[in-house]
Amino acid sequence: MGLQWQDFSWEDLTVLIRRGVVNGRSGDTKTEASQKSLPIDPRLGCSLQELRKGSLHKGPQDWVFANSVGRPRGQENILHRHLRPAASRAGIGKIGWHTFRHSHSTILRGTGADIKVQQELLPHSTIQSTMNTYTQAISEQKRSANSMVVGILINENAFTDQSSANGS
Repeated sequence: MGLQWQDFSWEDLTVLIRRGVVNGRSGDTKTEASQKSLPIDPRLGCSLQELRKGSLHKGPQDWVFANSVGRPRGQENILHRHLRPAASRAGIGKIGWHTFRHSHSTILRGTGADIKVQQELLPHSTIQSTMNTYTQAISEQKRSANSMVVGILINENAFTDQSSANGS
């Protein structure tokens, strides 16, 4: 919820998490680990740029997920109005925001991503929360692992869309 358009580097396809928004209030991230640059899959980058083109709020300091008056959308509002009904329609059942973190972690593990890559993509301050402080993930490994997750999700959506079209 705390993303602004200025947080993205479209040249190297990364996003820098600078702040969080909780209950409509902007503040610091929980840990230093949360403030690292993360890779953006090119397909997701294209979708975000399309979102920006269609948005009334396109300026560098505008919120990516702004409401009609330009403020960040409330996460509980999004959860109750959009995500939970979509999960229910998909037969997933009740979900919360941490469902996405758990799912991302599970999918990363399934791709065989290095544990350090997993830690940095989630991002956790220690591996115990997700090795050692001195191990560093190679940026290309992070990009590759992240692209695998996006590919799985996009292909999953394509399958769901195709099934719906066929009446399945």
